[in-house]
Amino acid sequence: MTRTTLLFLSLACTCAAEPASENQGEKVPLARIQPVANGPVIVQQGDSKAHTRPYIHPLRSTDGKHVLTQFSPGHHKHQTGLYWGQTRINRRDFFHNYKGDYWKHLENRQNGNAMVFHSELLDGKGSPMLRDQQAWHYTPGKDHYILDLAWTGTALQDVTIGKYSYGGLFLRMPWKRGIKASCLNSEGLKNQRGEGKAAKWVDLAIQIEGMEKMAHIAMIDHPENPGYPTLWRIDGQFGVGPALARRGDLRIPKGENLTYRYRLVIYERDDFKTLLVEQSMKDFGTDQAGD
Repeated sequence: MTRTTLLFLSLACTCAAEPASENQGEKVPLARIQPVANGPVIVQQGDSKAHTRPYIHPLRSTDGKHVLTQFSPGHHKHQTGLYWGQTRINRRDFFHNYKGDYWKHLENRQNGNAMVFHSELLDGKGSPMLRDQQAWHYTPGKDHYILDLAWTGTALQDVTIGKYSYGGLFLRMPWKRGIKASCLNSEGLKNQRGEGKAAKWVDLAIQIEGMEKMAHIAMIDHPENPGYPTLWRIDGQFGVGPALARRGDLRIPKGENLTYRYRLVIYERDDFKTLLVEQSMKDFGTDQAGD
């Protein structure tokens, strides 16, 4: 197992009954990843006072000069860059609702290029029903970088994630009518032909103002995730994410937890760099196996 994987896993592990411990790194008001001292911030936790739900925005290009995420666009006000939100948890909608009556933010922790968000999801009476932990880890590469996520939901009540066509990890890149955009999945399906289909990964490319080449964010499902390969949401404005409960309800009994892992590969290219995405997918599975 690689050194970065060990650090990532150590950040991702917590006791179900306790918030983050000191060995998860420093407690910070807002987490951010700045790979080079005095260099650009590549990954930034969002800082909207109205949004209690944690999210990443901006997520930047490899050189740090261009923003690759979009916050609360007019066509989908609830979509906040890169974020996690289920559409039906005990019949409560955490995908479209992001304020304090749904989400209680506990704390952030940071250790170098790794950061962890801790929250609680609230029922209609304001009582916590699910503890939400998002452990993110950044790894630089040649002309690209990788952002890994381990999400763990710990049930504080019996929890049912209801069947729905979208919900879970979701990515909103900057989109407007007329912009050049395309996506490709692991099965060779392009754009809306991949909506609702099973795939190991989806690679989204959008033309960002000021960038010479297309900005790509490939989202990779982990082979040990429940329901692998997942069904995907690809909306009409190229919002993309794995749809965890699209096949049916998911249940987490009180006191138990559920974990999903994903990998994002960020790069620039006019066409799709499928070999890079495929190799990143293979490495992702190997890391989990401990090889």
